Amino acid sequence: MSGQDARIDEVRGTSNSWILGDDEEVIVIDPGTDAQAVLEVVGDRAILAVICTHGHAGHCDAALEVAERDEAPIALHPADRREWRDVHDNQPDIDMEDGGQFEVAGVTLEVLHAPGHSRGSVCLYCEELEAVFTGDVISDTGPVPRDDGYPNWGRQLDAIGAQVLTLPPQTRILPGHGDEFTVAVAEKRFDGWVAAGQTGFEPDAD
Repeated sequence: MSGQDARIDEVRGTSNSWILGDDEEVIVIDPGTDAQAVLEVVGDRAILAVICTHGHAGHCDAALEVAERDEAPIALHPADRREWRDVHDNQPDIDMEDGGQFEVAGVTLEVLHAPGHSRGSVCLYCEELEAVFTGDVISDTGPVPRDDGYPNWGRQLDAIGAQVLTLPPQTRILPGHGDEFTVAVAEKRFDGWVAAGQTGFEPDAD
């Protein structure tokens, strides 16, 4: 399969949920807090996996309910197990690692470990669709804060530089909050974010 039928659907809620797949099968990325809204968009397609870019409640609260429908495995970076346990009793099924891969609808998702927002934050890059799902690593306004601000501002900026800005400029950035933009746009804004410092942003995410 070439992946030419693969597409990306968005579910907007308190955070952005993304559904990657074709008419037969999907992977759900960051199911958020509203399982029913996600499952409505999935429809009768088979859920192969539920991937959480990090373990904060606003992004993974509905993970068990979404995964349960098709007995799909849930993937999370092991460094975010503590955050996950604040939300769920059950453990994730798959420990993601940098460079790990998931396949769906003829395309591949590559795991890019991007710590800073949380120790286990990851981005998921799909080369075939020229898109990267960034969770709370980066949004169109800059590095995404947590409720307690930026616990590791420098590391988050380093992760953006190493894992996002190194992707092709036309790559679509599909964040956990806000609107999509591109790597080229992020590159133009990056120096301004660095100059503003962590006090230049208002914490409004989790």
